[in-house]
Amino acid sequence: MLHVLPPFLRGSIALVLLITNTLFWCWPLFILALLKLVLPFTPIQRGIRFIMHWVAESWISVNRFWMQAVQPIEWDVEGLEKLDMTHSWLVTSNHQSWVDILALQYQFNRRLPFLKFFLKKELIWVPVIGLCWWALEFPFMQRYSKAYLAKHPEKQGQDLATTRKACERYKTNPVSVFNFLEGTRFTPEKHQQQNSPFQHLLKPKAGGIAFVLDAMGEQLHGLVNVTIYYPGGRPTLWDVLSGQIKRIVMRIQIMPIPKQFLGKSYDQDMQYRAEFQEWVNQLWLQKDQELSDLIQAQQVQKTQ
Repeated sequence: MLHVLPPFLRGSIALVLLITNTLFWCWPLFILALLKLVLPFTPIQRGIRFIMHWVAESWISVNRFWMQAVQPIEWDVEGLEKLDMTHSWLVTSNHQSWVDILALQYQFNRRLPFLKFFLKKELIWVPVIGLCWWALEFPFMQRYSKAYLAKHPEKQGQDLATTRKACERYKTNPVSVFNFLEGTRFTPEKHQQQNSPFQHLLKPKAGGIAFVLDAMGEQLHGLVNVTIYYPGGRPTLWDVLSGQIKRIVMRIQIMPIPKQFLGKSYDQDMQYRAEFQEWVNQLWLQKDQELSDLIQAQQVQKTQ
């Protein structure tokens, strides 16, 4: 519909639609969040959370509309048929761009329970949307360097406490707990700084999902392991708004969570910590190979 317009005009209209959509849905969300604070009764809070998730999913549905309006994206997605809304899931993906979040929401909306992302604590100050994330009980994580923790040992374990607190609230309704294992978006500079052993990925940080398993354990039905690839290169948010993304490839794998990783203490049991990191590294080796295969297939397609 809008794809016939110049990119700048498309992007400007899409930005207005995104802002309007966010402002429209944020007010019922804030009202429901206040109700949840003043009515601390489990059955009532369970009902309020259900309505809040419906509000958030409606916001995503409108975003899907304008994304298709500015430029119909060719989606190459495998694995959606195995998802369901009735269970709680642990979800992870490689992280290349802010667009990853919009892409995941686009495909998973009302196919999985509402996605709850682990976010940097600084993001709570993002105008309007930061408060929306707070209202929806997204866990905000404070990142400390090893040097800082050495000087302030009392801060050790705060991420675990934050994760536990968030996951306790998630036990009343089905939820999808999402964590980017790389912890930050992939760039060639970060890849070089890390001396990453992977060709297309940064090193995975196992602590985040280990804390979720520690806190939620048997409640989780499985792991949804997602690989995202952009054949046109890593896009920006403006690329989405202006309709310059032509194709997105997504591979979804449903995996059981090994029983030996449930109910263990990641910060206390060093043997478990090493075993869990090795399991995560194996996931990343497979994901790295999958990205190599997708890139090679794209190159072959170009030559034909």
